[in-house]
Amino acid sequence: MTKQQNDTATLLGRPLALPCGAQLKNRLIKAAMSDSLGDGEGNATDAQARLYERWAQGGAALSIIGEVQISPHFPEKPGNLVLGPDADMNALKSLTRRGAVNGAQIWPQLGHAGALSHQPISHPKGPSPLNVDGLTCEGMTRADIDALPAAYARAATMAKDAGFGGVQIHAGHGFLFSQFLSPLFNHRSDAYGGTVAGRFRVIGATIDAVRRAGGPAFPIGIRINATDKLVGGLTEEDALEVVHLLNKTSVDLIDISGGTYFPGAASSSDGAASGPYFLDFAKRAKAITSIPIMLTGGFKTRDQAASAIRNGGADAIGLARPMVLNPSLAITWLGDSGGDPVFPRFSETPPGGVTAWYSMRLTALGHDTEDTFDLSLADALAAYDSRDAERCIRWQKRFT
Repeated sequence: MTKQQNDTATLLGRPLALPCGAQLKNRLIKAAMSDSLGDGEGNATDAQARLYERWAQGGAALSIIGEVQISPHFPEKPGNLVLGPDADMNALKSLTRRGAVNGAQIWPQLGHAGALSHQPISHPKGPSPLNVDGLTCEGMTRADIDALPAAYARAATMAKDAGFGGVQIHAGHGFLFSQFLSPLFNHRSDAYGGTVAGRFRVIGATIDAVRRAGGPAFPIGIRINATDKLVGGLTEEDALEVVHLLNKTSVDLIDISGGTYFPGAASSSDGAASGPYFLDFAKRAKAITSIPIMLTGGFKTRDQAASAIRNGGADAIGLARPMVLNPSLAITWLGDSGGDPVFPRFSETPPGGVTAWYSMRLTALGHDTEDTFDLSLADALAAYDSRDAERCIRWQKRFT
């Protein structure tokens, strides 16, 4: 191993101390993804527990479960977990126990999909009414908004009781708190709209409520957008003001990503140079906060990850699709010679096809069958949609 390889492995392998006193064993984090491995009734499954066990065994310091719902009424998808009063605690405890082997941590990403709530099983509500192509929702009442901090706090309490090591609050990618931050989707004229501080108000109140629920030593992360990548949406200057406001809270880890899932929105990779998508923004953010920065999106090589940390762009690296391709990527990158994942190339990319392909590969990982996984994008999309349709029926029976 060369000196440069040794320095890279050492850099990525350094522990990261969080402000609350918790410690991540290295700088490589499995970033939140909607794994769609719940049972269709909001509960964890054995395949899901096995998936997170594999990432823990594979050396990840932390794995974050994407789109864990604080309520069954505003879900992103019917394969999501729900931290509600009737959740299967035994299944959750199995998930947290297996996902925390090998010194790893596992956190749920607490969320409310807002205007992006899955239409077949929801009646979407956002900060303001919307009626655009492919997306409609009602506006939330003042009472709806005032109830959010307590709802997130209840979910955080359940997460702690189930054995999760911390939580991440989802305020990115166009879901509810991201909608509050975006002037394109938040047209409120009350205390929850207008300036960046007003649009942030409910998020700050939620952080405070979750901190009271979890206690001073319970890690709280948050995912935010560097930009919505939408004309009239959250800009980088707005996002820096959000970072400034977060620096006054008890948050322990700021996860920077970007883009939205609104119809017609650009992908995070559109217009981006090869490599991390939001590195320049992350460097600016680090200059104005003492809270550790996690940077997610666009990392494909170990050198890119190490360079982002070495050059002051991040304290930790969020990896999603790379860890789907190699669930032991952390061990690989912390080893002598490294080795980068080989990304698939697709000749045709139907809308939603690539996301469906990675989602179905997650299913294969949860069943230890990835060696025989060989779906085309079209077949993956068909399988994904068919499974969601079946789960919508179960969700409606369970929660309606």
